[in-house]
Amino acid sequence: MNKHPSLDIVSSDGTEFAGKKIVLCISGSVAAYKAIELARLLMRHGADVICVASKAATNLIKPSYFKWATGNEVITQLTGDLEHIKIADYKQSDLIVVYPCTANTLGKLANGINDTPISTVLSVGLGSKIPIVIALAMHEAMYENPAVVKNIEFLKKKVDFIAPSFVEGKAKAAEPDEVLDFVLKKLGSSSILRGKKVLLTAGPTIEYIDPVRVITNQSSGKTGVLLASELVSAGAKVTFIYGPGIELPPKGAKIIRVETSQEMLNVVRKEMKQKFDIVILAAAVSDYTLEKPSKIKIKSNLDKIVLKLKRVPKIINQIKKIQKDVFLVGFKAETNISKEKLINLARKKLKKANTNLIVANNIRLKKYKDNTDYNNVIIVNSKKIIQSGWKKKLEIVRFIRKEIEEQMSS
Repeated sequence: MNKHPSLDIVSSDGTEFAGKKIVLCISGSVAAYKAIELARLLMRHGADVICVASKAATNLIKPSYFKWATGNEVITQLTGDLEHIKIADYKQSDLIVVYPCTANTLGKLANGINDTPISTVLSVGLGSKIPIVIALAMHEAMYENPAVVKNIEFLKKKVDFIAPSFVEGKAKAAEPDEVLDFVLKKLGSSSILRGKKVLLTAGPTIEYIDPVRVITNQSSGKTGVLLASELVSAGAKVTFIYGPGIELPPKGAKIIRVETSQEMLNVVRKEMKQKFDIVILAAAVSDYTLEKPSKIKIKSNLDKIVLKLKRVPKIINQIKKIQKDVFLVGFKAETNISKEKLINLARKKLKKANTNLIVANNIRLKKYKDNTDYNNVIIVNSKKIIQSGWKKKLEIVRFIRKEIEEQMSS
């Protein structure tokens, strides 16, 4: 399938929205023509944009223009394909933007009226808790109508409003670049991390016993993938060195696949010939490898085999020798030890590798084994110790990101 030519601009200005689907609802204000520019701005930061246009909007601008702009079919009516469910049901999209939003569309959303494609998409999206951003556009007298004021008041804790500009007796929709800035912040862009070059390792490594058998560990790579995605959303330029984890690699990052600990070390050294601002070593790298792996498959009829292992060089100990000023984050996983001992081990690693942060956790707690989508980490730096509490891994990576931002800005 050939790529639509308009998709050539995707991520040309940034990758903050990489892997994200944004629904752009265009209602019947004259400002609808600016929705084309907004769609293109969102795409230039990595978004996949789906347009939903009202009948009044299509009287002003033909649907083919929106298709040209986004490369996607435009929703102008609801059919048996259940378009409103496909784009606005639980987790089907990352954000809904209404630009411009008329008083009519606002009133329908506030009162649960679902008689148009836009009102139905918004109703489903509000129910499924997809974030909604609204840029109002109407005459000033209409904006001050008590019913409109009541609708805004009812919705302001449920959706985000971008204030209009009051000019020439009109409440004019915010400019597309203002909406872009709002959406960037809404979806996680960071003034501290934007533009920063980040090297991040994740996933397990494998060490070959023979050409078909390996030693490895049970790391899925999920925390590393989520953290990379979070940093991409923040505006960072992420190079992601990924062992054979089971999670899909993050969108918007430069992906380098590796298998063994030696390959990971080699790639880290190679990539660090260029300057990075942040290095995060979240990979579960093997501590030992075979002294002499067999070059042929070991016969399966042997009663026993003896494997001689040797220690693998610690990647974290190499980083500050290559770039002494890089902001370095390490991870420390232990099993069946007390919180105090975990903190002490993290402190030792912090000092030995000259890291800025160590993220430590106990991976064999029964609570963790029963639900690996959750975790509880302790972040240790030279000044403080803070604990995340038992949270979903997405919340954990946001907790880690916050600490990186705070330390980099101090």
